[in-house]
Parts: sequence; C-alpha cells; structure tokens
Amino acid sequence: MGSKAKTDGIGIFVAEKWVDSVVSVERHSERVLVLKMVLGDCLLNVFTIYTPHSGKPDEVKESFWDDVFHFVSCIPQNATVIFAGDMNGHIGSSNVGYDGTHGGFWVWL
Repeated sequence: MGSKAKTDGIGIFVAEKWVDSVVSVERHSERVLVLKMVLGDCLLNVFTIYTPHSGKPDEVKESFWDDVFHFVSCIPQNATVIFAGDMNGHIGSSNVGYDGTHGGFWVWL
C-alpha cells in the first residue's frame, strides 16, 4: 500500500530478540503502520506514523488524524499503545518557531 508517486512512506525496525513476539504488522496507509506484539501478558500496539507536513492541504491533515483516531479506537482498552514517528508536520532542519518538536523518540525494550 502506498502512493504511486512514492512521496511518503514508513517502516519500523524490530530488534532480533523481539521478532518472535510480533503478532502482526498492519500497514493501513503510506502514513500509518501498526506493529502488534505480545510481551509477557501485555499486548503492545506500536503506531508508526508520518504526519502530513504543514504544506499539505487541511483536508489531507484532517483525514490523516481521523484515520489515526479510528485505528486507535479499535484497540482494546487493556492493550498498550505507543506512538512513534514523525508527528510534527514541519519540513526543514530548523526548529525556529517549533520549540520542542525537533528530535527523536525511541523506545528500547
């Protein structure tokens, strides 16, 4: 799944020691991927998302967030959800005017 223009895309790396814990990988679009894994008695849902940047039309951004909220609402309340990815919707290397938005988010298990 993705666009023919190949303008967007996401992926996720899983450490080799956790590969056997992966239950599924669901690519919902070129911007939303959900990795489900079981760790002990915990069902972990890792959302990897790539937010449409600030130059995209509002309709694209609203549709994206509607989709994300829909996917999250389908997850059982007793499951754990983690969001990772590019969620600031900004293009460029400067963080001027975007205090606290540039950087990375990593979870190491």
